[in-house]
Amino acid sequence: MVITENLVLKLEQLTRLELSPEEREHILEDLNKILGMVDQLNGLDTQGVEPLTYLNDEPIVLRPDEVQGEIDREAALSNAPDADGVHFRTPKVIE
Repeated sequence: MVITENLVLKLEQLTRLELSPEEREHILEDLNKILGMVDQLNGLDTQGVEPLTYLNDEPIVLRPDEVQGEIDREAALSNAPDADGVHFRTPKVIE
């Protein structure tokens, strides 16, 4: 498949972009280069190659969940534009 100027114009219309002729030419070249690289990849023999699930064999180490940076209720409500002393108050948005 080859990207043509008509296809770039169609993509420009679909994406609501307004490209200059120079930008359009640059996009045309870039898209054709990308398709060329994909064609090269399609030509590779991948028989017997296991699909890659993870980039490395190291296990993922997660940190334990710990409460940090906690503030008390008064401090949290002190910056609220409206509060009732216990909760934040917000304007009603649903009837």
